[in-house]
Amino acid sequence: MANVFEVLEERGFIEQITHEKELKDLLTKQHVSFYIGFDPTADSLHVGHFVSLMVASHMQRCGHKPIILIGGGTASIGDPSGKTDMRRMMTREEIDHNVECFRVQLSKFLSFEGENSAVIVNNADWLLKLNFVDFMRNIGSLFSVNRMLSAECYKQRMEQGLTFFELGYMLMQSYDFLYLHDNYGCKLQIGGNDQWSNIIGGVELIRKIGCEDSFGFTFRLLTTKEGKKMGKTEKGALWLDPLKTSPYEFYQYWRNIADEDVKTVLSLLTFLPMNEVNRLSNLKDEHINEAKRIAAFEITKLIHGEEEAKKAEETTNTLFNGNSGSAENMPTENIENVNISIIDAIVLAKLAPSKGQARILVSQGGIVLNNEKIDNINFMLSDKDFAKGYAILKKGKKSYCKLQKI
Repeated sequence: MANVFEVLEERGFIEQITHEKELKDLLTKQHVSFYIGFDPTADSLHVGHFVSLMVASHMQRCGHKPIILIGGGTASIGDPSGKTDMRRMMTREEIDHNVECFRVQLSKFLSFEGENSAVIVNNADWLLKLNFVDFMRNIGSLFSVNRMLSAECYKQRMEQGLTFFELGYMLMQSYDFLYLHDNYGCKLQIGGNDQWSNIIGGVELIRKIGCEDSFGFTFRLLTTKEGKKMGKTEKGALWLDPLKTSPYEFYQYWRNIADEDVKTVLSLLTFLPMNEVNRLSNLKDEHINEAKRIAAFEITKLIHGEEEAKKAEETTNTLFNGNSGSAENMPTENIENVNISIIDAIVLAKLAPSKGQARILVSQGGIVLNNEKIDNINFMLSDKDFAKGYAILKKGKKSYCKLQKI
């Protein structure tokens, strides 16, 4: 049986590991149940979750059983990790809706059938039933507040103010691991490197009660070479839901990554063999564009399916060859009154976040309407610009939007 660590290490996922030798031996000798958690704070997963999904998929492909924990209970508090403010507390109805949305996206990465089929659990099923006094006596008594406050996830909140409500997050996540260990035979928790303190909490809790079969590891977050998080666009997060981020926009994001990020993206977000990843990432000058094209296609295919990936690629090729007549799969905004200013049109198309930014784009020659550069900030669109029933706005070389007349 292949050791999944060899796969994950070769592709550059692994960051931190507890009990490294024991865990590697365990994963080599037997299939284990592992869990990874997702807080249902939105009705779609986004690129920030992408690496988690890939790791879980690699684990399952090597024979291990995924337990997907949806944090219906912990989302009521909110993980303070990486946050400077307390999260808005969600209603149970919001959480339940988001959980159902996640199931569809998870099925693109994991199999819910077969011997090591993935299961989805919601920690609201046990956390919301806890008796506070019993929980604090049995679980809280095993945690040192001094040690908790030294954890990075809490240290960065101390100046702004850390509530006792949030301080309890580590206890609850640690209890999740204990619950899954006792009820599902789960021996391993995995998560992004910002979850290291919480993962250690769960591993140590299980070991404090006398069980030596708890382990954890973290994987790298998806960042650029400069350490900035990937997946942020002018419109916000890059979502996996096509209604939030269209397949074309999704494809374009990966098609336009920096040259130095190609290997990271191919290694972490595709299933291409590493010899092919290395070949593509070693291409130089204009040939690196072929690697970016393949990365964009493979990633879009994984999230949206091969048909949508082909449409996005075809639309991109058409537009970049200077032909805006084929705009079927381009991001689209509907418009009733076509007699609007170019500034309002740019904002409507979400090519700029404000009218001020739109004016700057026009004055700097960065806006093209139906293949004609617009440099007059007072320009007004009219029916003649919608001769085909739509108008194409282009910002720079990479951003397009179709204004569809309705």
